[in-house]
Amino acid sequence: MANLGGQPIFIMSEDATRQQGRDAQENNINACKAVANAIRTTLGPKGMDKMMVDSIGDLIVTNDGVTILDEMELQHPAAKMMVEIAQTQDDEVGDGTTTAVVIAGELLKKAGDLLEQDIHPTVISSGYRMAKVKALEVLNNVSEDVSYKDKDKLQSVAKTAMTGKSSESSKDYLSKIAVDAVTSVAEEYDNSYRVDKDLIKTVKSQGGSVNNSELIEGVVIDKEKVHPGMPSSVDNAKIALINTAIEVQETETSAEIQINDPSKLQEFVDQEEASLKEMVEKIKASGANMVFCQKGIDDIAQHYMAKNGIMAVRRVKKSDMEKLSKATGGKIVTSLNNIDEEDLGTAGQIRERDVSGDSMLFVEDVESAKSVTILIRGGTEHVVDEIERAFEDAIGGIASALRVGKIVGGGGATEIEVAKELKDYADSVGGREQLAINAFAEALEVIPRTLSENAGLDPIDVLVDLRNKHESGGKWAGIDVFSGKSEDLFNKNVVEPLQIKTQAVQSASEAAELILRIDDVISASGFSSDGDGGAGGAPGGMGGMGGMGGMGGMM
Repeated sequence: MANLGGQPIFIMSEDATRQQGRDAQENNINACKAVANAIRTTLGPKGMDKMMVDSIGDLIVTNDGVTILDEMELQHPAAKMMVEIAQTQDDEVGDGTTTAVVIAGELLKKAGDLLEQDIHPTVISSGYRMAKVKALEVLNNVSEDVSYKDKDKLQSVAKTAMTGKSSESSKDYLSKIAVDAVTSVAEEYDNSYRVDKDLIKTVKSQGGSVNNSELIEGVVIDKEKVHPGMPSSVDNAKIALINTAIEVQETETSAEIQINDPSKLQEFVDQEEASLKEMVEKIKASGANMVFCQKGIDDIAQHYMAKNGIMAVRRVKKSDMEKLSKATGGKIVTSLNNIDEEDLGTAGQIRERDVSGDSMLFVEDVESAKSVTILIRGGTEHVVDEIERAFEDAIGGIASALRVGKIVGGGGATEIEVAKELKDYADSVGGREQLAINAFAEALEVIPRTLSENAGLDPIDVLVDLRNKHESGGKWAGIDVFSGKSEDLFNKNVVEPLQIKTQAVQSASEAAELILRIDDVISASGFSSDGDGGAGGAPGGMGGMGGMGGMGGMM
C-alpha cells in the first residue's frame, strides 16, 4: 500500500500478504532450520529412519535425505530451496544429500545469530562467500588421490555410503558388487573416468536374503518368453532388437472389408498367416535365434518362432532395449525388411530363470559388457527398496571418486580440518566479515556434532577431542561412532569422495546467501507465509505426507 497526498493507494490484492525486514528473514531461516532438523537424525551410521506415509496409506521407510525431502511435499517457498539443495547434490554426486541440507540449515542458524547482533545480511553473505572459496581450497589441498586401480579404496567409499542403511550387515559383499558394476562401465576420458550410471540397471526381487543379490555382466529383463514351445535358454545367442510390431499392420485409414463367400474368408486368414510367416522367415534368415521386441508379437508369429527354435520376448521397455544394444552390440531395427546379420547383437548365453516365483531373462557372457545389472534381493519390499537406495548412494560415490580422482576422510574429520583452517583464515581477514567466516567454520562442525548426538555420545567432549587432535596435526581424526573414540578414520577406510564435500559446501553456502538476501516476502492470495497450522508452527506449513506434520517441533 502506498500513500499519496494522504490518500492510501492499494497496489496488491487485499488478501495478499507481505512480510518485510527482520520478520521475513526470521520466517525463512526458521523454515529452513525446520527442514534441516527433520532429517538431521538420519545422518551417519547410527542415524534413525523415517517412515513416510502418504494420503492413500503407502509408506516408505528410509534414512535417505533426498527421498525424505521429496516425499514431504513442503509448501514454504524457502523450505523448497532446501529440497533443491538435496536434489542438486543427488544429481551431481549421488550421495551426501543429508550432509548438504544439514550444513545449509546450520549456516542459516548461525546467520540468524549474527542478524540479532545487527550484522547486515550483505556483510554475512560476503563473509560466507569468502569462507566458501577458502573451504573449497582447503578441501582440494587435504584430499588424497584415488585411481581406477585402487579397488580397495573404492570399496571403502561404497562401504561408507552403505553404512547406516538396511544393507549394513552385508556391506562387504554389496560394496564389492557396486565397485565391480561401476568399473565395468567406466570409460577413460582426459586422464579421468566417466561413468554413465544409466548403464547400471537395478532389478528388484522380493524373497531370499540380501546376500542372494548378484551382479550380472549383461542385462536382466523382467520378462518371460512369449510361447511355452520356445527354448528356455539359448547358447551363442544372435540377438535381434526390433522396434516394430511382429503383427499384421492395420490400415492407416478406416476401412471395411465385405466378404460374401466363405472361401474368401479363408483366403483372407491364410494371407494374414502367410504375412506373419514371412516376417518370421526374415528374422530367421538374418541368423537371429533370440528376439527382443519393443512392441507386440502375434500369436501365429509366436508359433512359427517356436517351430524355428527362436526365443522371443515382447513389450520390452525402451530403456531396456537401449541397455541391450550397448551390452550386446546389436542395433535396434525399425523394419523387418532391412534386418540382416550385421544388425544382430551377441551373447554367450541367454537363459530364463525363476527368481522368487517370477520368470526373468538373463543375458550373460557378453564380450565387453557396456551395461550391467544388479539383481537386488531382500526379505520384504521395504528392505529391497532401501537396499536399492543404498546401491544408488554407493554407485554415485564410486563414480564421483573416479571422476574427480580424490577422496577425503569421513566421520567429520574433513569438516573439522576445514573449520580449523577457516578460523585461522578469519583472523587474517578482520572486519565484520571475520564474524561470518567464524560462523561458517562453526556451522561445518555440525556434522561431527550430529554424528556424535545420533550415536548417543556427548557432542561437546567429542568436538573438544577432535579439535585438539587436528591442532596436533591429525588431519583425518574423526569420530568412530561404534567405538565412541576419535581415531584416524582415513586409515580405517572410512572415506568419502571429495566431490561430496565440495558440492555440499558450495550448494549450502549459495542457498544460505540467497535466503539471507531476501528481506521482503510477498505472498499471493490463498497462501500464508505465517505458518498457520503447519508443522507445529513451522513457517508456511510442512504438513505433507500425513504423519510428518510435527516437524516444527524438531527445531
